[in-house]
Amino acid sequence: MIYLYAIVAGLSDVAAGWLALEGKTAKIESRYIIGFAAGVLLAVSFLDILPEVNLKENAHVLALGFLTFYVLEKVMMIHACGESECETHQIGPVAVVGMALDNFIDGVGIAVGYLINPLLGLSITGAVVLHEIPQGITSAVIMREAGWSKKRTMVALVVAGLLYPLGVTMAALIPGPFLEKSLAFIAGDFIYIGASDLLPEAHRKFNWKVILSVVSGMGFMGVLRFLVPLV
Repeated sequence: MIYLYAIVAGLSDVAAGWLALEGKTAKIESRYIIGFAAGVLLAVSFLDILPEVNLKENAHVLALGFLTFYVLEKVMMIHACGESECETHQIGPVAVVGMALDNFIDGVGIAVGYLINPLLGLSITGAVVLHEIPQGITSAVIMREAGWSKKRTMVALVVAGLLYPLGVTMAALIPGPFLEKSLAFIAGDFIYIGASDLLPEAHRKFNWKVILSVVSGMGFMGVLRFLVPLV
């Protein structure tokens, strides 16, 4: 089941990129997707992941996860911007490696969450899928504008997608006592992506619909958690 979750996450990235290359996302208001994804990521972090973590012992790990992805994004990665809103159209191997590394960590997060609680693994998978949709679109758009061929772009997206199952596999090597610390690290990752990456991109211009999208994303996960409580 864990590998199925990882495959679904990888396919969401590849499918979103393919749709962007085929011009099927041009009419989609990406900021609403990004806002909803931000709400889901933050809800999963605060309502599902953090209650499973002893913050007295793992607050430093949570901070390390936040800081790691701040540095990673600023040095290597690309933003989840709308198809007509990307400010840069240059992407090289370093950015692709950064995108793949993010997927690897997400794969670890899916596995760790599942090992702690299967429903938590499902929640993390849902959050990952939703934030990979705008990420896949962005990656494909920037690669296209940078002169990458469709074949080369799809190969890069597929390779990045394969990092999810690899992350799941590597998670099996994490000793039991370190699962909670790994989960705290993932929470730091999610909080950074949701609050510092996706929200600013969604709010490039003031829009009540974006605010509603963010609140809807958090509300959706809250209702889902109420209907299917984590035990």
